[in-house]
Amino acid sequence: MVAAMQRSSAPVSDATRATARDPYLEGCYAPVQEESPVEGYGLTARVGAVPRDLSGTFVRNGSNPRFEPRGRYHWFDGDGMLHAIEFSGGAARYRNRYVRTEGFMAEEAAGEALWTGLLVRPDMKRPGGPYKNSGNTDLLWHGGQLLALWWMSGAAYSIELPSLQTRGVAEFGAALPRGLAAHAKTDPRTGELLFIDYGMRPPFLRVGAISPERALLGHAAVELPGPRLQHDLAFTENYVLVFDLSMMADPAQLRRGRQRIKMFRDVPTRIGLVPRTALREGQREAPVRWFDAAPFYMYHAINAYEDGDDVVLVGCRIADPLVGDPDNPARDFTVPAIANLRLEPYLHRWRLRGATGDVVEERLDDVMGEFPRMNDRWLGRRSRYCYMPRVAPRETLLFDGVIKYDLARGTSRALAYPEGWFGGELTFAPRDHGAPETQDEDDGYLVTIAVEAATGASEVLVLDARALEIVARVPVPARVPVGYHAEWVPAAR
Repeated sequence: MVAAMQRSSAPVSDATRATARDPYLEGCYAPVQEESPVEGYGLTARVGAVPRDLSGTFVRNGSNPRFEPRGRYHWFDGDGMLHAIEFSGGAARYRNRYVRTEGFMAEEAAGEALWTGLLVRPDMKRPGGPYKNSGNTDLLWHGGQLLALWWMSGAAYSIELPSLQTRGVAEFGAALPRGLAAHAKTDPRTGELLFIDYGMRPPFLRVGAISPERALLGHAAVELPGPRLQHDLAFTENYVLVFDLSMMADPAQLRRGRQRIKMFRDVPTRIGLVPRTALREGQREAPVRWFDAAPFYMYHAINAYEDGDDVVLVGCRIADPLVGDPDNPARDFTVPAIANLRLEPYLHRWRLRGATGDVVEERLDDVMGEFPRMNDRWLGRRSRYCYMPRVAPRETLLFDGVIKYDLARGTSRALAYPEGWFGGELTFAPRDHGAPETQDEDDGYLVTIAVEAATGASEVLVLDARALEIVARVPVPARVPVGYHAEWVPAAR
């Protein structure tokens, strides 16, 4: 995201193809080219057993370039590849497939990469845009379909389950100017899909809502003073939360035709509340109430909810998001980086006080964590638990364990993965018994894919969400590269 705004437009020559290998192309990040048979591979647990009351499909997205990159590579550049584990009756089955976007199909026909990545000056005149919508970032279940989403805003692609075949571009009854950014969210109570899109030209940010029947309800512009680096949103019963973050393209450099990212430590981050009624009513301009917080950047929110007149937000706050910033504090541990992005996130809570307009905030832990998840049935209302992959002190982004937070009690417990193994984002999977409304918030399982860095061996890990214990380790007969975000689709859907 950041690197994409740091380059001016110019085509790349073939001479730029031969470059040093990026660490995110090597080891446990190295792409795989093989796709599973349509029927997939049956799996057998090596440790423990697959629970019989776990029914549904875990699907994870990630960056997996089909062809050798043109020029310098950024981990965000690769084509989307989906890895899925289908659970039923104590059995498990694995499949993987590329997300076949229009860009992927064009390169497949050409037999080589046609687009450059974020660290190469893009050709702004290139048909289809300077950057390829790879559909590689996030996954979301909405309106009876699984959507593959791209972080930069673009067309959402509909994915068939369990085959993982790409059906094509998802339609919502009306054209979206820029599409959907990753980390759109489905309200479990209303079925509405809430989303943002953003870009370098006004309006710099829009927020929208799509009905459970896949029809666009509203798409309103949010007034911002300039382009901003967006990534996530949050929502409550009555509001969508949007962000005007303190890391942005330097306005002075933009006026000179340059794009340089800077962390403005003297500029508050603004958290905005957009009434959801404005989206349902089809208003073109979103009425926003802004709250000023201490400067920060955030990739991923966990949840938000209303507490009387207040709105409470929980997420992963990054105070020092850029590599090489002279104001970064000295650390006696290694902080991971992706190109110029510095990843030192900590669990944080903000309380937006409706009566006074001020913000009360607190850091909730001193352990780095990212890619947080929770039981999605509690999205938008007060929730108690969240599950945070623990950031390993490595040069690149890896997770060496998971932390379960009890936000009501202010306590936590951690589970370390076996030595040398690194997991990914975990999804919460409710136990397949009883009525959902009668189940406790942590009554279920956590599912992730882990890889052994030394060998590339990959396993599905199934954890008891309440006890935070591994109940099954299930080898996958293929290497699964470290990736991004995942979704759990219950069998009933």
